[in-house]
Amino acid sequence: MNLPGTTRRPLEGQHFQVVVIGGGINGVAIARECARAGRRTLLVEQHDFAAGTTSRSTRMMHGGLRYLEHGEIGLVRESLRERQRLLRERSHLVHPVNFLLALDSKSRRSALSIRTGLWLYRRLGGKPLGANASQEDERRLERVLDSGRRWSLFSFEDAQCEFPERLVAEWLMEAVAAGAVARNHTQVLAVDVFHGRAKGVLLHDRLSGKEDRVEASWIINATGPWADRVCQRSRINTGQPMLGGVRGSHLVLPRFAGAPDAAVYTEATDGRPIFVIPWNDQVLVGTTEIPDNGDPAKAEPSTNEMEYLLRSLLHLFPGARVSLHDIRYSFAGVRPLPFSPKTRPSDVSRKHYLHDHTSDGAAHMISVVGGKLTTAAELARQCVAKLGLGSRTAPTLVTAPEESLDALLDGWVTEISQAGGIGAGSAQAIVEWHGGRSKAIASTAATSAKMRASLCPHTPHIVAEAVDAFTHQGAVTLADVLLRRVPVALGGCWSEACSRDAAMRIGTVMGWNEHQAAAELEAFETERAAFLRKPTRVDLMLEAAAD
Repeated sequence: MNLPGTTRRPLEGQHFQVVVIGGGINGVAIARECARAGRRTLLVEQHDFAAGTTSRSTRMMHGGLRYLEHGEIGLVRESLRERQRLLRERSHLVHPVNFLLALDSKSRRSALSIRTGLWLYRRLGGKPLGANASQEDERRLERVLDSGRRWSLFSFEDAQCEFPERLVAEWLMEAVAAGAVARNHTQVLAVDVFHGRAKGVLLHDRLSGKEDRVEASWIINATGPWADRVCQRSRINTGQPMLGGVRGSHLVLPRFAGAPDAAVYTEATDGRPIFVIPWNDQVLVGTTEIPDNGDPAKAEPSTNEMEYLLRSLLHLFPGARVSLHDIRYSFAGVRPLPFSPKTRPSDVSRKHYLHDHTSDGAAHMISVVGGKLTTAAELARQCVAKLGLGSRTAPTLVTAPEESLDALLDGWVTEISQAGGIGAGSAQAIVEWHGGRSKAIASTAATSAKMRASLCPHTPHIVAEAVDAFTHQGAVTLADVLLRRVPVALGGCWSEACSRDAAMRIGTVMGWNEHQAAAELEAFETERAAFLRKPTRVDLMLEAAAD
């Protein structure tokens, strides 16, 4: 892993037993599993790890209650099993969440079917999470719901990972510790295929402009919605597309008067399920399902989608005084669902599968189709099994104490605070995002006041976290740090002034000159604006005209 401005070691002519293309949660999980199985593994990502679909999700680690409607009991069981594993092993990042299912009298789902589904969901989920919504949660929600309709409320438990980017960063560190070579900002121009077998890849380092060709025994195409494009560039003919992209858009709003403390699962104006979730001291509303086979890197919410989500929110909370003006930002990602041209997006299976390209004339290459945040680790285990790599996988590294994090938090925060010479607020923020890496960050913080400085005046997160991201977590750019490794720029307070402060404080300790700092800041602002979209002036004018 490299610091900004350093030269990365050339890969030209090297041989890897496994090359994994794509550094989202699935690709990183697969690379980690392959490296732990003792295979020399290369992981390459065209942008930054977790910068694509992973960071544009609803940020839930859930079993998929809605999948029961489609009879996908196996998928729900697998997802709930993985949810339990994540809650146990990553308790600083994955938390139980109270959910209230709110349905009005016009819902096509009967109370009996809902109760039956929830009973089965609880049975499949095993041990309770301890996050059941209280009667007070229900009463608070009832008070703010549309009083002109009759509502039925049901409670259940699930889990949330507010920052899956952080989970990916931890798995990435574990992959590298197991021997994997990881390169972000490195595009695969083509897979080399000779005599019906995938033999290697041609790489383009987007930072240096250099091209390298490496050999591989196996190639895993885990690029999500880009999977078909990788095959097309490599002239691998799959007959028909493997994927049918479906765009999911989200809104992020300030907490409005009456916003629930529990997460709400409800129906949108057209009967589709949507979430209204407390997230990052804000409210996350999503998601849509719009067919989208365009460039996934350019996916963004349409005006119609933003209005649809707002109407659905106001259908539930008519007293909420929110409009397009209040949207802090919106974002969209493309789900890599299996190609199903005659099926409605909401009915397409969320199961993942591994496409073997032998019949396409590219043996020893596998493409991942589908996948969810929750099941990424299980997908990786299945991939390793399919490759026949054996079972030398090391035990999962637990980055938080085995006991409940809440039970030990006070003592741990005190220890980090004293070790780093930082306040309790910063210590707690570090523990919640970095788990077992907190001690190393505290040691860095102890070296100077500049390391202990906050990244901006509104956050308890400090410069030492950014330095650790560059030195140990694969970050290469300022955007890699502020949007993914230490994702303070997703907060509601963030502004251009915050960006300038962070760039200056990080640049000072990293030794950036004035030109480097300005270039990093400009690139960060450009990337953030492309990812986190604000309604345009035209959108706002149209809304005003409609009023």
